[in-house]
Formats: sequence, C-alpha cells, structure tokens
Amino acid sequence: MDRETFWEIVEAARDRAGTGADDRGPDDDPLPAVLTDLLVERLTADEMLAFVDVAGDLAHDAYAWPVWGAAYLVEGGCSDDGFMDFRDGLVLAGRATFERALADPDSLADHPVVAAMAQGGSAWFGYESLDSLVGDAWSRATREDDEAYYAAREASSTGHARSEPAGEDWDFDDDEENARRLPRLTALFAA
Repeated sequence: MDRETFWEIVEAARDRAGTGADDRGPDDDPLPAVLTDLLVERLTADEMLAFVDVAGDLAHDAYAWPVWGAAYLVEGGCSDDGFMDFRDGLVLAGRATFERALADPDSLADHPVVAAMAQGGSAWFGYESLDSLVGDAWSRATREDDEAYYAAREASSTGHARSEPAGEDWDFDDDEENARRLPRLTALFAA
C-alpha cells in the first residue's frame, strides 16, 4: 500500500465520521469505529497489514523532538507512550494537519481540538492505539485473535524503529526555550 491510498482511506473515514472526526475525547468518538468498518469493507487482511505498516512509517516520520515538544505542551507533559498516542492522533487528524505539523509543529496551535484542550475542556488530540484499531479490523475480517494479528503484523512489517527522535532535543520544561521554538503553542497553553 502506498501513502496516497493510506491517506485516501483516512480521509474517507474522517468524512464519514463528520463533525466528530477531530476529537478523540468524547466517549462516542465516531472516527475509530468508522475507520475500523471502512478497513473491513475495503481491504483484505493483507492490505490491512500494509495499512498499519504505512501508519508505522508515518509515526516514524513524526518521531522528532520538535513534534514531541509540541505534544508536551499540548498534553501538559508527554511520556514515550503518550508520544506514541499523540503521533497516532496526528495521523488520524488527516494528511493536511499531519504534513503541516511535521513541517511546523507550532501550526498545531490552529487546530480546533488543540485550542479546546488549551481551554481545559474534555477535547483530546491523541489516540491509543491505531495499531489496535487495525488489529480489530483484521480480527473481524479473519476471525482470528489478537495474538494471530500481532504475529502476522510482525511477519509483514518493514520496520520503522528509530533509536532517537530526529532533530535537536531541548528541555521541554524550559519556558523560554519553548517560546523560542514553539511560540504559538507556548502562548496558547500559558493562558
């Protein structure tokens, strides 16, 4: 599966999910179920494995200190696991948001869910876990369990591990450095 096809599927799911496509916070968040259904409708089990592999490639692309700094500000702190969830949320936010955030993580200040998070509401940007969502679709299609999914995924994965995030690291608790590197997000979450 190429990235173009991957993004077409994500955007089709976002269109079907409608107004709730951006916010992972509500209990009735429509996007995960819509995307799971769409994967089952459109893809074979092997294509689902290719889909999750592309998602892993994209998460790898977003494994960068500036994106992590943005996640740290948006989430009020961000562990390794939290950053995985943030990157999955970034993928589910759609191609335009994803690409804009990789080029300029500070652009997330324009995202309505990020702005709502700054106001202290129940909105949430990250998603735990895109891999599990695809696993649910794969299990529905194959009638096999999670263990079989993870074995199949491992066997088909092209691998995307990076030992360290790309770019220059900094102390995310340093307000002056955050303001220099991510001025709009720093201002948004300082309020």
